[in-house]
Amino acid sequence: MMSEKKPTINDVAREAGVSKRTVSRVINGSTNVGPKTLELIQQVIDRLDYSPDKQARGLASSRSYLLGLIYDNPDALYIDQVQRGVLNICSSKGYELVVHPCKYNSTDLVKNCLSFIRRSNIDGVIVLPPVSESKDLAAALREAGHCYVRMASVDLDDHTNIVVSDERAAMSEMARYIVSLGHKNIGFITGPLNYYSSIERLEGFRNTLVQLGIGLDEAKVVEGQNSYQSGQDGAQQLLQLADRPSAIFANNDEMAAGVLRVAHQLGIKVPEQLSIAGFDDNILASRIIPSLTTIQRPVGAMASLAAHKIIQSVEKNIVESVDKEFLVKPHLIIRESTSAPTAVD
Repeated sequence: MMSEKKPTINDVAREAGVSKRTVSRVINGSTNVGPKTLELIQQVIDRLDYSPDKQARGLASSRSYLLGLIYDNPDALYIDQVQRGVLNICSSKGYELVVHPCKYNSTDLVKNCLSFIRRSNIDGVIVLPPVSESKDLAAALREAGHCYVRMASVDLDDHTNIVVSDERAAMSEMARYIVSLGHKNIGFITGPLNYYSSIERLEGFRNTLVQLGIGLDEAKVVEGQNSYQSGQDGAQQLLQLADRPSAIFANNDEMAAGVLRVAHQLGIKVPEQLSIAGFDDNILASRIIPSLTTIQRPVGAMASLAAHKIIQSVEKNIVESVDKEFLVKPHLIIRESTSAPTAVD
């Protein structure tokens, strides 16, 4: 039995009573089609269940309909959230996603990323932190004429090319909350201090403590690597101090989970004897016991906005205008891992 023939662009044009060129304009998001004609063609496309051949579509428009995602981040849950946010937009716009892990601290970072773009023939690239913090890479992308959007915690670029998470303000909110519980003896496990995000979070927290008349003891600030193991290592250092903290903030939820593990091993009750907070609000935060107080960074929304912006750059005639949208605001999520301090045994 022969399979049913797949509808073609010629079928759509004939049914709609328009030229093939007009149908092609609609498929490629052109604004040079009247609203009534656009609606008619879209109805025919839906009725025939027509989907354009991506290869032919790419050849016709000199585009590949591929977007790239460049990252170096040990948090698999974060990467998953980003991909879901990007794919949500890609699927509605007819694009596919190609991912490329790399090493942020490698000497050939720029060469590696440019090679990926050239090899994959992608139309544009979304760059995640900490790779997005590289001025050299951003300059190389501009010089080569590549469309790109950086996701970052600092306003590093033209707003067409960046989506920023206001993490300094979020950490001010976290500091005020922890102090409102009555904590004054606070430990802090940072991320790598050569990352902008780590500095933004630390300074947002520390500066707010100063405003509240509470200092952050530098002996209780430990540098971590945004990994579960480094969270455990930092907790071992902080919780074995004679004057151990009554609250510890960790730069991400992975490290906060490591702190929780060590507290359990040392017989320290959470939150009765130790409050713990993290950052990101990944799926782990609500599933561990006790559930984790954290900063919810809207990663999926950031990634979707980045995808919108990159497609707008690629398709210079796109209808949506998101050029000026660039700032998203994380916020505090209060759960079971924090409470007022009690006396240390």
